[in-house]
Amino acid sequence: MSFKPIRFIHEPVAVQFDSPPILEKKPGCPDSFFWRENQFNILEIVSEWHNYDRKGRMAKNMKPANARKASKRGSWGVGQDYYRVRTVENRIFEIYYDRAPQNVSHRKGEWFLYRELEEEQ
Repeated sequence: MSFKPIRFIHEPVAVQFDSPPILEKKPGCPDSFFWRENQFNILEIVSEWHNYDRKGRMAKNMKPANARKASKRGSWGVGQDYYRVRTVENRIFEIYYDRAPQNVSHRKGEWFLYRELEEEQ
């Protein structure tokens, strides 16, 4: 299966889980998300990938052995978890969870709707 982007969105979204995630910074894929006052129920995860690379100054503040481990499993506040999902309406979206805290009072990450795709024939 291959997909092509049809719309770049990159907007924050609210998400909903049927069961609360066990880990706050690694919540997994939500069961639905809300975008522009519409709810989209996720039918299936088409694929997922994770980017835990440290950037800028953060790339230099760890010992190399620890940095290799962190790039595979993540470290607090670093990285993104991406999900390509199919909704009940048969639309394909890519959403991601940005693990970086926004500020001291908002230490949780944030969900984004990245783009909409379509299957190539």
